[in-house]
Amino acid sequence: MSVRDWRWIIGFAVLAGLIVWQITAVLLPFVAGAGIAYFLDPVVDWLERRRVGRAVGSLLTIIAFFLLCFLVLLLFVPIIQVQAVELAQRLPTLLATVQERANHFLVDAQREFGVSDADLLDLRAAAGADAGKALSYVAQFVGNLLVGGLAVVNILSLVFVTPVVAFYLLRDWDKIVARVDSWLPLAAADTIRGQAREIDAILSGFARGQALLCLSLGMFYAIGLRGAGLDFGIIVGLLAGLLSFIPFVGVFVGGVTSLGLALLQFDSWVPILIVAGVFGVGQILEGYVLQPWLVGDRVRLHPVWIIFALLAGGSLFGFLGVLLAVPVMAVIGVLARFGVGRYLASSLYDPNRLGRS
Repeated sequence: MSVRDWRWIIGFAVLAGLIVWQITAVLLPFVAGAGIAYFLDPVVDWLERRRVGRAVGSLLTIIAFFLLCFLVLLLFVPIIQVQAVELAQRLPTLLATVQERANHFLVDAQREFGVSDADLLDLRAAAGADAGKALSYVAQFVGNLLVGGLAVVNILSLVFVTPVVAFYLLRDWDKIVARVDSWLPLAAADTIRGQAREIDAILSGFARGQALLCLSLGMFYAIGLRGAGLDFGIIVGLLAGLLSFIPFVGVFVGGVTSLGLALLQFDSWVPILIVAGVFGVGQILEGYVLQPWLVGDRVRLHPVWIIFALLAGGSLFGFLGVLLAVPVMAVIGVLARFGVGRYLASSLYDPNRLGRS
């Protein structure tokens, strides 16, 4: 391709990126629908091989998928609701316990280190101010989350638009793939198809494996924390498992939350250590059993790149960017490895290749 062609391609990519950035708030149902369609396409293909029409197979698959999700919600929502109501009722008591233990800590510090009354008052005032700032940051974060991604209109669109988008994309999936394939430049079509197959293998394996991984970890954490006697172990465990689709986030949020609740609930160190042990065993189980078995090394990305992708995606596109960070970085990784391979095989890397060719 000429320099002019590359300018058109780069300009189009930049324009598309700017448009996506501007309409991020309304993209979540469409991205979710596309993800569901991509996830369920092998099921519809299996039905199609058994002489079930594409439209009928897509409709049956979508109904079965959302019915299964609804049944799972019916199973877990009552338990989560009970624990959430109990947590809301006991929150003032928990905050009072935190304040009481903080006062005891300050009194002990005054006795042990000879802190004056004036310094103690200043320390309490500073702690109160920092707590107020922390609460304001949390309130601001929740407000931004509600405005940016979880407003009532967006929730309704996610509930009602996503199944419709998923059905139409699933029904026309083969036609869409064939149409895009027909647009490929003839000289490079085989190369592009090869890279597309590699990307498809990485993304499909990662998506299905990661879903099973999150489900398995959520069940393990919920059962383990509840067995340890933690009052809100089920809701914390399920939350940790759900957030495990974002690398490092699930275990961090679940571990910090459960240990904080355990410190407030238990007077003995034994149950606190058991709670910590649940997440320790969960990490060993994830790293040495579930991750290699369910996900493997399909993404082929260094952890540093994953962390960078999560931070960059969240900064640019919010929650949607966090969802798409790892898959997009995996695609970039495939294309980057292809580019590096072409460079190493070229005369630009080894000028002697030009003479040998």
